[in-house]
This record gives sequence, structure tokens and C-alpha cells, in this order.
Amino acid sequence: MKTIQNMLHVPQARQNLPLPIFIPDATFGVVRGLDAQDLVTCNIQAVMMNTFHLMQTPGASIIKSSGGLGPFSSWERTIFTDSGGFQAYSLIRQGPRFGQLSENGIAFQAEGKGRKFILTPEKCIQIQFNLGAHVFFCLDDCTHVDAPEEEQRKAVDHTIQWARRCKQEFQKILAQKELDEQNRPLLFAVVQGGKSLTLRKLCAEALLEIGFDGYGYGGWPLDSQGKLVEDMLIATRELIPRQYPLHALGIGHPEFIIRCTRMGYQLFDSALPTRDARHGRLYRFSPISSPQQIRNGEWGEYVYIQDERHTRNPQPISELCDCHTCQHISTAYLHHLYKVNDVLFQRLATIHNLRYMTQLCQLLT
Repeated sequence: MKTIQNMLHVPQARQNLPLPIFIPDATFGVVRGLDAQDLVTCNIQAVMMNTFHLMQTPGASIIKSSGGLGPFSSWERTIFTDSGGFQAYSLIRQGPRFGQLSENGIAFQAEGKGRKFILTPEKCIQIQFNLGAHVFFCLDDCTHVDAPEEEQRKAVDHTIQWARRCKQEFQKILAQKELDEQNRPLLFAVVQGGKSLTLRKLCAEALLEIGFDGYGYGGWPLDSQGKLVEDMLIATRELIPRQYPLHALGIGHPEFIIRCTRMGYQLFDSALPTRDARHGRLYRFSPISSPQQIRNGEWGEYVYIQDERHTRNPQPISELCDCHTCQHISTAYLHHLYKVNDVLFQRLATIHNLRYMTQLCQLLT
């Protein structure tokens, strides 16, 4: 297994990822409104694409025939693909008519589609190989943090059994493709267990025994009040030996990233910064904050671009930011673009928020 210090070596991508790292969600193979070159200028090193959605649209076979997600999207750096477990869980929570979970995997019918899909652990791995990703996630059974213990225990049982089957399928395909340690993708497993320390421990120990390249904190990381479930996040980090990277799945708020970095998490992915950008909530560091203050949690502030006070502001969003938007575009013009609902605003705002995220991670190194 790979070990970790300040870098995560991704052999197949031939890239060392600096840690900590923020990985924007590119759900359908695209970070909304940006192309690959935009991402590079923001210093994005990796993206998270979505197995659940891509297996439906355009389909794994189409992506494979294009050479994989990299050539298909013109993205030459590292690609993570999640397993689809969280998305399937979210869909099925809407109602049993959308699908069901069993020991074999997840059967679902996406809303508006007549076709039924079956996602088994083996199929999950096969699809990720066909997508040409560099870091895979095992299929897991995700639960709500407040779900009853009986449901959490069943989810942990599924997660362990599915992870074992994922690992077996992964090794089988590696052998078929004759991929050695220097040329294979990485495989991460997800620790489930809700708010039960006993179940988290059971899940973590079982996954460690199976053996993976890295691990993820599974389940929604916020409680019903939107606060981090810090006790479980800390406990999970303590359960996973420090030589393994730990991914805080779904965490993207700057304050939460700072706090989780202090706990020992190194990888983060979320749609929050890009979604906030499209809706006019931009991030910036406070001009008076030192790097140490930022590392202590003073991440900065929001700029709400719709506020009328920005109408005549000739300054950039942040004079401390070196992104394309702040180097060339005034706050007044961004305000105007937002008011007239022009798609250019979404691109410029997203570039800024993503550059903020990469600068934040650099400060946390």
C-alpha cells in the first residue's frame, strides 16, 4: 500500500498531489461553466467525477470509446470517481419507487428514465475502470447521521461486504490488465457508522484488514443544525493509521476544511464553492488576517455580489487574489453581470472561488 506524508502519489496519473487538497466536484464530467484550462489556471490538481451519473449519461461505454474521462473532458490531471453510493442513497430516500438496497448492491430507476440500473460492487469497479479514473471509491451504503442504530448497523455490514467484493474485483481486473504497483489506479474505501463510535470502529477495523490505499469519512458530515459532527470525524481519523490518507467526503466550507485539516484529514471534495459562486456568494481572505490566523480558523468573509453597494466598486473582489477574475474584472462589472443574469458571471465567479480554495489549501500545508 502507498504511504503518505505531504503528497499523495497517484501512479496512473503520474502525479503527486499536494496535501491538503480541495477537489472540486465535476459531477457530469465538468466543473460547471469551466473548461480544463480554467481549472489549471486556478491551480486545481484533481477533480471528483460521479460514477452514478456518468454511467447513465452519456454512459461508461461511450466514455471508454473516447479513451476515458481524461481525453473525453480534456482534463490531463488526476480524476477521482466516487462509487455512486451516496447518490443512490439520496435517490432512494425520496421514495422506494426509485429503488432498493440489498446485500447484492443497489437497484434504482432514475427519475424521468424508464431504464433500471443495478449497481453491484463488481459493477462499480468495472465502471470506474471503463471511465479511466485514477482514484476509485468502493461502493458503500450511506446513511443519514440521525438514522437509527439498526439501520446504521445494516449499512456497515453492507459497506464491509461490498468493500471486500470491490477489492476482489479490483485485483482481478489489475491482473487481467497486467497493471503493476507503478501503473495502477488507487482504491479507497469508505468508513460508515453514523454517530455510533462502536460501528465506526467495527467498520474501520474491517476495512483496514481488507487493505486499501486510502479511506474516506462516510455519511453526511453535518448534523441537523448544519454543524460538523466533530466527535465522529475525530474518532474516525484516530481509527485510521496516519500513513493512510483520509478523505472528508462532502466537506467544502472553508471553515470546515480548516478544522478538519487540524484533525488530520487531507482530502476534501464538495460542490459548495462552485455552487456558492454561481449564486453570487464569493469568498475572500480578510486583508488583515495573517497566514497563522487563517490556519487558526479565520478563513475570511463572504462577498454577496448582488448587494447594491457593489454597483460602482472599481476594485476587484480581492486585491490579494491572483485569479483571472481579480486580475482583470472589477466588482462593479461582476455585479452588473449578475444582475443581468449573464452566463459570464458564473464562469468568472467560479474561477475566483476555486482559486480561493487552492490558496487556502496552500496556506494549510
